[in-house]
Amino acid sequence: MATTISPARLVFIVCAAQVFVQLGAGYWPALLPEMMQRWQLTNSEAGWITSAFYATYMVAVPVLVTLTDRVDPKRVYLFGVGCTLIGHLLFGLLADGFWSALVLRGLVGLRWAGTYMTGLKLLADQVDARMMSRAVTGHAASIGISGALSYVLGEWLALLFDWRIAFASAGFTALIAWLTVVLAVPGRTPERKAGAAALFDFRPVLRNRSALAYSIAYCVHTLEMNALRGWGVAFLAFVAASSGMAQGATGGVLSPAMIVTILGLLGTLASVAGNEASIRFGRRRLIAAAMLLSMAGAAALGFIGPHGYWIAAVLLIVYGMIIWLDSSSLTAGAAGSADPARRGATLAVHSMLGYGGGFVGPIAIGWTLDLSGGMSPLAWGYAFLVIAGFMLAGLIAFALLRPRELEGDKGR
Repeated sequence: MATTISPARLVFIVCAAQVFVQLGAGYWPALLPEMMQRWQLTNSEAGWITSAFYATYMVAVPVLVTLTDRVDPKRVYLFGVGCTLIGHLLFGLLADGFWSALVLRGLVGLRWAGTYMTGLKLLADQVDARMMSRAVTGHAASIGISGALSYVLGEWLALLFDWRIAFASAGFTALIAWLTVVLAVPGRTPERKAGAAALFDFRPVLRNRSALAYSIAYCVHTLEMNALRGWGVAFLAFVAASSGMAQGATGGVLSPAMIVTILGLLGTLASVAGNEASIRFGRRRLIAAAMLLSMAGAAALGFIGPHGYWIAAVLLIVYGMIIWLDSSSLTAGAAGSADPARRGATLAVHSMLGYGGGFVGPIAIGWTLDLSGGMSPLAWGYAFLVIAGFMLAGLIAFALLRPRELEGDKGR
């Protein structure tokens, strides 16, 4: 294996590996209606299984990502991919109800803690400040495209073979990613500087108001995104059933899983476009506008969407694109605001806050549905209204902290 690698080749390899790691991400939410029926899960139980992924991520990411300030990020990344491989294989082989699914989804969440921000750190350490924003966007795009395709791929594999084979296959794609990084990416241990702060001292990161502002906004952003990704297929399936549409009458190629796949692909484009817009028009302005629009989108989807499948499908895609609009802008804002010597710790805090929100989002939907008497048009309206309330709180915090623009952003 080569001991050096060009930045362009490194970006290509890491992004390709992230594609294979992420392929199984949408299998659980894509198959959620079937699994709820198969295991007789309540809405709250389904929400807990979905959120178990984000819970272990939230706990593990401060440790794993911060370690990349001292330990070769490649080693941490390979650990995360290994958890992906084992978690998906065991889910396909052993999952048989609420508790086993909860534990195994948690194991897969541990892998994401070791691959998502760690992969970003591999890139961030080797690009200059002016290119940082676009490097983050390319990384996010590779993950977004693969994650979007995973919904329809999971549905297709389950229909063609079996749900167990679908989940187990995600373990084999993770193996491809593991081998790719082992063979093609050279190791690089971070240089330890004299007088460096304690590894897990997050106080300087929390005092960085600009990075913290982007991270708090990312928290509610991820809450909203994962609520929609986790429940989007189930929501559309409910609307189809309550509209009297027979199974398969949604148009075949435009099934709920396909609609969410389209959302993921268009959302990825929206994220890339949003980051370019934040460079051109101002990062704070773009993020605030996206948060305001997403509140309106949540209310519209929840209260208008249940009145027809195609209405729900269009609203879900539009709302999702609004959510994705500031995704890359927020992470680039946190990474660009960080002290380079504490970038791993900054990204750890950013990711922990983000996926703390990601943990809350799916549970908030499930609990609201159950507290409202189960799935109904009004219950879905209340559920998405709760999500809009979280967004309002995040927007207020973002405005009060007033983060700075990055180098190259308009208004800097």
